[in-house]
Amino acid sequence: MNNNNLEKKRMFVDVHVIQTVPPSCVNRDDTGSPKTAMYGGVRRARVSSQSWKRAMRECFRDSFNESELGVRTKKIVEMVAREIRIKDQSVSPEDAIKRANEIIELAGIATKPVKKDDTQMEAEALFFMSKMQAENLAGLALSSEKIGKKEAQSALNNNNSIDLALFGRMVANDPSLNEDASAQVAHSISTHRVDNEYDYFTAVDEMAPDDNKGAGMIGTIEFNSSTLYRYATVAVHELIRQLADDHSAAGKAVREFVRAFVISMPTGKQNTFANRTVPCSVFISIRSDQPINLVTAFESPIQPGLSSGGYALESAKRLAAYEKEVCSTFASAPVKTWQVGIGLESVGQSSDLQTVLDELEKYIRGSNLVSSSEQNMISGKAEGYSKGS
Repeated sequence: MNNNNLEKKRMFVDVHVIQTVPPSCVNRDDTGSPKTAMYGGVRRARVSSQSWKRAMRECFRDSFNESELGVRTKKIVEMVAREIRIKDQSVSPEDAIKRANEIIELAGIATKPVKKDDTQMEAEALFFMSKMQAENLAGLALSSEKIGKKEAQSALNNNNSIDLALFGRMVANDPSLNEDASAQVAHSISTHRVDNEYDYFTAVDEMAPDDNKGAGMIGTIEFNSSTLYRYATVAVHELIRQLADDHSAAGKAVREFVRAFVISMPTGKQNTFANRTVPCSVFISIRSDQPINLVTAFESPIQPGLSSGGYALESAKRLAAYEKEVCSTFASAPVKTWQVGIGLESVGQSSDLQTVLDELEKYIRGSNLVSSSEQNMISGKAEGYSKGS
């Protein structure tokens, strides 16, 4: 079998977003300050990938049924016990907990009492599990046959949920339960230098007597505002493998991944700043060689006072110019691209997001990508991304 032919069947969907965020504190560090990073020799605003992935998973709830999604929790014993009771109502709640704990420990997941001398059990660390995997374990717990570790782990390694297939799972105590992530989300950074500022606020006690109308509370909140470059990518061929070669499911998964990445917003201090914005520019490309983060376009920070009068339009123009430069030097041109918003005219005609999502899903559903068996012949799971998220 020709590996070069197989490589042509790989598909990466890259999503690049330029988005302005007004005064806000979207993602805080341990001191309560907005997260930042040094890049290109200057301080940039930063929003962590974990923060945005959490917002995306919340967004998935609008598009997928509960059975299609997973849960990251310590309460997996409770999850499996619930499925045991659904399958067999004659099992008492106490016995369901006992059976669930036994099958989970057999699979290699360490558990502990929720409280001392309590019959309730939980995993020692957060565990990402789909509803179908909980049902699989419940079925084994009720089986009259002898069940070994191999069967228990197989129940956890099959029937991935959409978000589990996308974001992966890492189990430090037992790597055999790991699941490769088919998607990556980069830390978002501003395309320009930022300086954090402070909001000094007061709150009035409305029941204070007339002769004491001073502030009932005072404090400060740190914030910044920025134009962010955001990037995410999906290895579609890997996602299809994880979803049992179901192109239709993969098409919907990628569509909703892109939609969630574009429109979601982490909720940090959102009630305080009402910073919910939509992107200014979105560039989506399908690549067959490798995913490419275009953040180098902003290694030299955009300076204020340019002809555009702000950062957003200039950021989009620089993104488009750098994409062309990369594709003429180090990488091949994308197989297909879509543009939404301002500043990307040099790349192609802009469209609306709904139309782009429809076309993207249709393209993936109709693709002829490498199958599971062929993928494993190339490199096993090596085509996926890093374990867990």
